[in-house]
Amino acid sequence: MSDDPPNVLFLLSDEHSFRYQSRLDPSVEGEPVSTPTLDSLAETGATFERTYCQVPICSPSRMSILTGNYAADCGVYNNGDVLQAATRTLPETLGANGYQTCLVGKMHFSGDRQYAGFDHRPYGDHTGGANSHQADPPTPGREHGLSDMRSRTADAGVTQIPESLHQEQNVAQETISFIREQEHRNPDDPWFTCASFSRPHFPLTAPRRYFEKYWPENVTEPKVGDEGDAATHPMIEAIQDTFDADEIDGEENLRARAAYFAAVDYLDEVIGDMLGTLRDEGLLENTVIIYTSDHGELAGEHGHWWKHSWFESSVRVPWHVQLPDHRDGSLDPASISTPVSLLDLYPTLCGLLDIEAPPDLDGFDLSNAVLNGSEPERGPVICDNFSRLWGDDLIYRMVIDGDYKYVQFSDAPELLFDIREDPSETTNLAAAGDGEYGDILKRLRGTVDDSIDFDALVAQRAEDAEFSEERSLGIPHGSGNIYHLPDGRLVDAGNVLYGSSVIADDPSTIFADWPQTEEGE
Repeated sequence: MSDDPPNVLFLLSDEHSFRYQSRLDPSVEGEPVSTPTLDSLAETGATFERTYCQVPICSPSRMSILTGNYAADCGVYNNGDVLQAATRTLPETLGANGYQTCLVGKMHFSGDRQYAGFDHRPYGDHTGGANSHQADPPTPGREHGLSDMRSRTADAGVTQIPESLHQEQNVAQETISFIREQEHRNPDDPWFTCASFSRPHFPLTAPRRYFEKYWPENVTEPKVGDEGDAATHPMIEAIQDTFDADEIDGEENLRARAAYFAAVDYLDEVIGDMLGTLRDEGLLENTVIIYTSDHGELAGEHGHWWKHSWFESSVRVPWHVQLPDHRDGSLDPASISTPVSLLDLYPTLCGLLDIEAPPDLDGFDLSNAVLNGSEPERGPVICDNFSRLWGDDLIYRMVIDGDYKYVQFSDAPELLFDIREDPSETTNLAAAGDGEYGDILKRLRGTVDDSIDFDALVAQRAEDAEFSEERSLGIPHGSGNIYHLPDGRLVDAGNVLYGSSVIADDPSTIFADWPQTEEGE
């Protein structure tokens, strides 16, 4: 890389399962989507093939990424919890080392800490996580008379929002604008810009050209159905009940899957357009590019949608790192197969930038793996779900150690899977007790027992909930499309869609020459 400190463009999406990358074989672990932009990052950069989120929930995962600490240590267990103010974040560390830092888009912060160390935040969900995602259609569930939960799959399909008003387009344009302005106003200062996109998280919508690419002929059934030893586990039954999974019939399930495929494909286009513009203007020449997502998406696998569970599609995400030396060919691309965590992103970036990381990070510095393609000696990877959604008995800690995945609950049956031999995770090896896999069970039980006290965790969670209540924002939640104007005002641009006056319901009644085009075109 250049002798000058490199810039960093951190591309963060929401709910992008590792399966949905066209570089992966659909007959093995991939799905038939098209992601040429992300594929190019993998082809020329370093890819961590087995990356796990710290928590399969939006806010906890994101706070873990930003702090390099376990989410529970940050006081964040659910969406709605407020990041502890004493926790030092990645943008704070980079800012202390001369970087101008900027967040554009959705981050699912809650409470009155909406910047968390970023210097600039021109656009995003500034009023908290309740409405971080753009409603599409503008009145979800109206056509079907369904609840918000059910509308997530029932309303899947072609977007009802003009593309120029999509959050994705706004994030891309405001990211370009910030970088251009930064190069103009502070050309000697490196920048760290996080472009945080909402898709492919619900609403499961995309432009017609993408949805009809997959629906109805090119969408696949889930790789594994509601089957296997864990199908009747109390946690799975609770998730399916909460998300009304038994009400989603076969056609709705496939249509929603097609929409998820389309949302991934569309996001790849948006990112590709943004990178193309920055590249053409020479703004990526000394820039590290990172892509990852906060957690995955089941998309009908194991009989349910969204995340929360321990299954691979819920907890495993893409992670690509492309350095300037990768792009100019002086550094070979690398594919790293060792299991790693999103906890590792913070210390790894510090390592790549030659910045001293805070000493109390829980993640590992994987910069050598990025630079030389070596497999790191990282140790077991931990993933948690301490959400209040399912009751205290079903909170869990998951451990990935090589090919084995172990899940221990506060008070529910433990699980053990061999991911290599059983990638669908249908055979619970812990069911036989301390038989053939006794040594593995004993070792992984010990890892959990030595690292977590569930009763103490529940007590701490209650204390942290009081902190979150005290630090509530105190203003109405916006639409997620909020601009922080140069004069200091926060303006909700979502009102263009959700609060504007309708001047005509039917163009045919006012325009004599209305061309009667198909609805939605």
